[in-house]
Amino acid sequence: MVCSECGLVLESHSIDETSEWRTFANESGDNDPVRVGGPNNPLLSDGGLSTVISKPNGTTSDFLTSSLGRWQNRGSNADRSLILAFKAIGVMSDRLGLVATIMDRANEIYKKVEDQKSSRGRNQDAILAACLYIACRQEDKPRTVKEICSVANGATKKEIGRAKEYIVKQLELEMGQSVEMGTIHAGDFMRRFCSNLGMTNQAVKAAQEAVKKSEEFDIRRSPISIAAAVIYIVTQLSDEKKPVKDVSLATGVAEGTIRNSFKDLYPHLSKIIPNWYAQGQDLKNLSSP
Repeated sequence: MVCSECGLVLESHSIDETSEWRTFANESGDNDPVRVGGPNNPLLSDGGLSTVISKPNGTTSDFLTSSLGRWQNRGSNADRSLILAFKAIGVMSDRLGLVATIMDRANEIYKKVEDQKSSRGRNQDAILAACLYIACRQEDKPRTVKEICSVANGATKKEIGRAKEYIVKQLELEMGQSVEMGTIHAGDFMRRFCSNLGMTNQAVKAAQEAVKKSEEFDIRRSPISIAAAVIYIVTQLSDEKKPVKDVSLATGVAEGTIRNSFKDLYPHLSKIIPNWYAQGQDLKNLSSP
């Protein structure tokens, strides 16, 4: 930078701190000019910053491709299995719409289990799904086993349950203390279940208040069962009534379980259902599913 009047050099080296270029990855195809890789991953031995030689384009480079491929395979990444596992956890997280903190927690749990070298011979799909289930619990964003099972690449609920017990046991051995799993409340599932049924905002608010009030009573049912029963009750008190079959599909709770939970809740409905949503006469006219 030079003064136009006296010729004084004000600055000889100017650093441009703006972006080198604008990149629209979805539009650039294979010509993405970005020269940086992904973020550092502390769970991998090389930080996730190892170099992979890609195959060159064209048919005249077969010899070069095969030679480089052989050398690259000889020095294969020791973290290959971890990378594949983290990728699988990422796919499941995306399908469930989970936030990145849950995915990172699941990766950490899997890394701890893998470091103990005791999971060999076990169903890896179930192990990965169980890690994700535990991570959801620990981050206070629980998912039902059935929801996890729906994205677990064929692992059954029983296999995921066994894998969860195994992982918890391994983590307790490593840490020397019990693993904090977090407490499940019926309210944790309400907004998602109500969204699956397409309920109105007023009905959702009533269901959330009712579930919170139900915790004051000794109702010996699982939180998921109570949530499903409350949703059924609230929908029956609205203009858009939902059959128990639809509630069962939206919540993953069996129809028989919803009916039994309804019977347990029925004596307390006058204290559970908000007065602004339904009156006493409406509750008396409520029929069992």
